[in-house]
Amino acid sequence: MTIALMQPYFFPYIGQFQIINAVDRFILVDELQHIQAGWIHRNRILKPNGGWQYIILPIGKHKLRLNTLIKDIQIVENGDWKRRILGQVEHYKKMAPFYRDVCNVLQECFRSTERNITKLNGSFFKVVCDYLGIPFNVEISSELDFDYSTVTDKEDRGIKMCQQIGASRLINPPGGINLYSKENFRQHGVELEFLQPDLGVYDQRNGGFEPGLSIIDVMMFNSPAEIKTMLNEYRLL
Repeated sequence: MTIALMQPYFFPYIGQFQIINAVDRFILVDELQHIQAGWIHRNRILKPNGGWQYIILPIGKHKLRLNTLIKDIQIVENGDWKRRILGQVEHYKKMAPFYRDVCNVLQECFRSTERNITKLNGSFFKVVCDYLGIPFNVEISSELDFDYSTVTDKEDRGIKMCQQIGASRLINPPGGINLYSKENFRQHGVELEFLQPDLGVYDQRNGGFEPGLSIIDVMMFNSPAEIKTMLNEYRLL
């Protein structure tokens, strides 16, 4: 069985969906420390006059303790953030062929009243994957009864998680190449590979190209069938 162990990112870039499409189980890991400058509560889309802008989930950052775990993060639910994000994507209407479809996806996402950020982002993954035709079940590490009593470090945690659910292969994003030892995983019965996206340029209808934006941007300019082709454009290192 091939798995991925990833943090519950907020409408992440297409590389995350390539990993989902490449594994048997994609587990959202929420027992790690929340990083305020990370991608759990924010991502990037185009802004009207070129460049990019953030879309943000309100999490009351001023109330966070230094060592707050992701699983303990709650969003500030007043509904304004949903209207704000829908307003931020409105400029796509003038140029994006799939604007209406993506707005429907976002509106379905925003029907959720969940305040826990892991569960909320997990529900967004599910809606997007359903739209793209990718099998996906929301699985959250803090709900899977992993035993971390003998874990010594981050690498050991990944090995123990794989062993406890019977995974023989783990796929990570390329950022982990210098952090994790393939040989160490192999000695514990787990093949570790890194998925390197080969992301091409798509037409953003603005005379340029902003790379690495949220899956929202990808969906605005590409059909689900086109995106499914893009999901296979990667190398395993």
